[in-house]
Amino acid sequence: MTRATAVRAVLAVAVLLASVFITLTMSPRLGLDLQGGTRIVLQARDTATVEADRETTDRTLEVLRQRIDSLGVSEPTLTRSGEDRIIVELPDVQDPRQAAEVIGRTAQLTFHAVEGEGTDQPEEKTAAPESTADPESTTDPAPDTDPAPDTDPDPDRLTLPDEQGRLLALGEPRLSGAGVEDATAAFDPQGGAGWTVSLEFRKGAGQDWKKLTGEAACHPAGDDRRRVAIVLDEKVISSPQVDPSVGCRAGLPSGATQITGSFSADEARDLALLIKGGALPVPVEIVEQRTVGPTLGAAAIDASAQAALIGAAATALFITVVYRLFGALAAVALGAYGLISYAALVALGVTLTLPGLAGFVLAIGMAVDANVLVFERAREECADRPTRSLRSALTTGFRKAWSAVADSNATTLIAAGLLFFLGSGPVKGFGVTLAIGVVASMFSALVIARALTEIAANSRFVSDYRGVNGIGRPGAVRTWLVRKDPKLFRRSARWLVVSAALVVVAVAGIVVRGVDLGVEFTGGRLVEYSTSRPVDVETARDSIAAAGFGDAEVTTAGDGDLSVRTGKLDNDGEHALRAALAEEGGETTKVRDELIGPSLGDELRRNALIALGVAVAVQLAYLAVRFRWTFAVASVVAMVHDVILVVGAFAWLGRPVDGIFLAALLTVIGYSVNDSVVVFDRVRELWGANRRTPLDTIARRAVLQTVPRTVNTGMGALFILAALAVLGGDSLADFALALLIGIVVGTWSSVFTAVPGALALERSAKAPPPPAPGKGKGTPRAKARAARRDPLDNGARV
Repeated sequence: MTRATAVRAVLAVAVLLASVFITLTMSPRLGLDLQGGTRIVLQARDTATVEADRETTDRTLEVLRQRIDSLGVSEPTLTRSGEDRIIVELPDVQDPRQAAEVIGRTAQLTFHAVEGEGTDQPEEKTAAPESTADPESTTDPAPDTDPAPDTDPDPDRLTLPDEQGRLLALGEPRLSGAGVEDATAAFDPQGGAGWTVSLEFRKGAGQDWKKLTGEAACHPAGDDRRRVAIVLDEKVISSPQVDPSVGCRAGLPSGATQITGSFSADEARDLALLIKGGALPVPVEIVEQRTVGPTLGAAAIDASAQAALIGAAATALFITVVYRLFGALAAVALGAYGLISYAALVALGVTLTLPGLAGFVLAIGMAVDANVLVFERAREECADRPTRSLRSALTTGFRKAWSAVADSNATTLIAAGLLFFLGSGPVKGFGVTLAIGVVASMFSALVIARALTEIAANSRFVSDYRGVNGIGRPGAVRTWLVRKDPKLFRRSARWLVVSAALVVVAVAGIVVRGVDLGVEFTGGRLVEYSTSRPVDVETARDSIAAAGFGDAEVTTAGDGDLSVRTGKLDNDGEHALRAALAEEGGETTKVRDELIGPSLGDELRRNALIALGVAVAVQLAYLAVRFRWTFAVASVVAMVHDVILVVGAFAWLGRPVDGIFLAALLTVIGYSVNDSVVVFDRVRELWGANRRTPLDTIARRAVLQTVPRTVNTGMGALFILAALAVLGGDSLADFALALLIGIVVGTWSSVFTAVPGALALERSAKAPPPPAPGKGKGTPRAKARAARRDPLDNGARV
């Protein structure tokens, strides 16, 4: 065993031990779509006086945190997103009505002087719930203005109904909720007041209250103007008379107040919660709301685990059959990859979402790519020089495969980065898990698998019996291709015609059938219900229409579930819709609920197009740097070809296009470029070594040499995706279907679109062929030779 092999082995053991420790001692952090709960996205809005910037949004978040904490939700999470958005995650909350009401209300508590009886106005407010208040009523500091008592109130003044429905003309706000120090709900059995809300004030609020009640006391008892109105969100919750014992201008000296009335326990607690939370610095609007039932998340985890086990087992069996002993060692490294990537997710505290879980499972199938590249290179070395040692062929295989491994993984990392920075919500989790999977797969292939195979290659038995090691003899696919030697690019333009015809068919589907944009891109609400009794779609549609939701779209989902999609639907409307279904289906349980505001839908749709545009531009820039511009343009054309075909296929099939589909599409982009990179890396190598050979001949050789890698790698991913499509249910079936189509068309386009496109571009290009690998003056190998040469040696040889 060489020193390098020993270092790799020790490093592999250390990382595996650390991964085992993390796996046994730490638990993964599950997103709401896996553990169940409600996710609410709030958009802060500007007011006439306050701008919804980063600072005011942070203050709003802290106010909301106090409110959420008082709700008793287990481990709520509140974070700011961007400049003016707040994300609220409430685990295990299945009915978001109370949370949405408490979060969204501004709780603007104000105290007003009553200027007399109000006049009936068309725009008057509806009557507030009946309540009464103690004469000691008080709260927050507000602008200190002198009221102008007037027996004939101005009709333009604020006019609101009191607890009994009588209209009162109110003066300007004298105090606000900002002066409230604390608010508590308590039951008063002795005084007979029932449930009350006691308020404690900050220092300056007591004096403002004393002045307000003193001015009201100047009017005779029983006069409306002797009352003080307590208004919460433009509803009078109490309008008590100032006690007759209080003299004019004396006011109530107390620094506290007690609101009394016909409160229930829940009403008193909610009122105290809102008042204590205080007025929000800026108003907020719910632009997104998602609720996932716990059974759906548990089912997704079980399905993904089964798909991972079945797909990984099929992939391991496949590479073992193809590469014998070395394939079995790669399967061991594949298991180590799964352990390492899972431990990395847990250690970094990454929130594992449903798309992220799918990305983790998918990366298992893609992790064999580097091993396949190395083994195929080693097979070529053994075929070219049958007498060389197995260890030498393996080392050369790792060295020659490095550039293709690095470039292909770099393009996948670019796609993962775009998913993270341009995606939204759970899609970001897919980008994170995909990136971690790429890094972990590189480590498992270049460190763990290399250490295992190098140790095995040192065995005389493995080295002598070439049928055992798996790389000593060429594979069946390679042997068949060498014997047939098909002239693929004799008339390369015909392949471009076929690709163009496929694009026309896809575009026709987009134009004729249209793209079924999900609620995430259009706005609206999508709710999935499970009923105890079977209900057919027509019956459900009639029941919902009779309840006043005639525009709702009803379809089946999952195992007999019903999916209802509507335009604008608030939480109360959703409750009524569920009650209508319950009349036909018995006990009705909400499995999934997505609400997207129209502004957010427009934004997500725009961001999706930006993400695709940026993906094309970034991949083009990277490929132009790493390869010739002709190769870069041809790869990007093939990538766009793949995107159009996948979208067109979904249009013809009538499948929805949503955020998870976008994640799949960006992954297809990375996979497509990955395949093209492997082919063009071989073209560059062969062309540099045979500069006078026609380029179409070089391209044919490169394709035939890389087809075994493309097929074997694609099979690994197809096993995983097929398992996800069959076992993943509705949540993951469309994701897996998009990737299955993408891998098939990506494999096709890397050979029959990218290569013919590059050949066509090269005919008009003036650039000379690339230098032979390792032959240029500026290459690392040439520099190393120059550094070792004796200063008196001029390099001449005979």
